[in-house]
Amino acid sequence: MKTALTIAGSDSSGGAGIQADIKTMTLNGVFATSAIAALTAQNTTGVTDIMDVSPDFLAAQIDAVFTDIYPDAVKIGMVSDKELIKVISEKLSEYKAKNIVLDPVMVATSGAKLLKDDAIASLKSELIPLASIITPNIPEAEILVDGKITDDDTMQAAAKCIADEFSVAVLLKGGHAINDANDYLYSNGSGVWIKGERIDNPNTHGTGCTLSSAIAANLAKGEDLEEAVRLAKKYLEGALRDGLNLGKGSGPMNHAFDIKDEYKS
Repeated sequence: MKTALTIAGSDSSGGAGIQADIKTMTLNGVFATSAIAALTAQNTTGVTDIMDVSPDFLAAQIDAVFTDIYPDAVKIGMVSDKELIKVISEKLSEYKAKNIVLDPVMVATSGAKLLKDDAIASLKSELIPLASIITPNIPEAEILVDGKITDDDTMQAAAKCIADEFSVAVLLKGGHAINDANDYLYSNGSGVWIKGERIDNPNTHGTGCTLSSAIAANLAKGEDLEEAVRLAKKYLEGALRDGLNLGKGSGPMNHAFDIKDEYKS
């Protein structure tokens, strides 16, 4: 069985972060391992507290995984501290990690920046260059290019700019009132639109985590980059279309929408 490692924060509500990553990887046919960068107290209405792990403890977790169950792909989610970013970069380089999918979580749905400027600088200098693909949304891409993205043309230009600057494939996610959930994949000097369907579901907690984890799972199984993205997007749409409705805010998706019925009841 192929394996994938997620390095991210824990979400106590189960809809995003490590919990979403593990569910997604499992349902996409790979064995999931994890290194937890932070604990969060959160639910569908928001985050009330965050506790980062120590750099030494994060390093120990990554060592434990790579020295025993070497991952076929790695997904990196939100890492809020520059020292933790440094540890991840050093360890992935040490173990020559492959198929690294970075979801550069920098901006909350509300528009608030989640990372300090020094952590963003470390993300740019230490993690993005290691990645096989990064998956920014529109606000995150605007930070990376230091400019506004307002339509399809500026989406394409931004993806190319990021890819050229960091020598990385870029999946620039649509939405944010720009298009109908279409994403733009730019890799190896050319781009392609990955068309999507805007699904009428307000419960979108963890969509970015889910998409990046599904891409990592598909890369672990040997899919080429474009097919890995297409399959991941199809899985995400299925989880949204299921219409799970939990919590008082923007709730989670049903990651197990396609699971067989034998053990459900």
